[in-house]
Amino acid sequence: MNESTQFMKHQAILDLIGGMAQVLRRHLTQHQLENPAMIGIHTGGAWVAQHLNSLLKLEEPTGLLDISFYRDDFTRIGVNPQVKPSNIAFEVDDRNIILVDDVLHTGRTIRAAMNEIFDFGRPASITLVTLVERSGRELPIQPDVIGLSPPLELDDRIKLTGPDPLGLEILHGQIGKTLD
Repeated sequence: MNESTQFMKHQAILDLIGGMAQVLRRHLTQHQLENPAMIGIHTGGAWVAQHLNSLLKLEEPTGLLDISFYRDDFTRIGVNPQVKPSNIAFEVDDRNIILVDDVLHTGRTIRAAMNEIFDFGRPASITLVTLVERSGRELPIQPDVIGLSPPLELDDRIKLTGPDPLGLEILHGQIGKTLD
């Protein structure tokens, strides 16, 4: 039987994002990444990105990506009825981009997001930030800033719910049931 467990509630997630903002600020300074712009992956990554953008007080509004058409399994999964348009209201060329996702698992979502970003232009750099990192990488993609890496069973899935309130839940026995 499939079941879910509440892993983290709204205020704890906001506190985690606050800590991530501090780590990200140090990362940007240490690597001399000036005038960054933030892009969140629809939906959970966009929620996290909006909080981070506000905490960092970046000049540009948060860009939003829906990578549905860029996935390498698009032909197998068919059209997602909830496809949303991507919206990046700033120049990507020669820009230091902060790419944010809620859960990093296989790496395929990040690969698709980078492909779409390059359709908007050629960034100077991409810094990857993820709220949750879990095992199961299929592509050599690693985040620069991680909120947490919870121990999960192989067939578990972790999902950010929200946007208000935010919640993290673990879906037991759910791997492969939906896209990561």
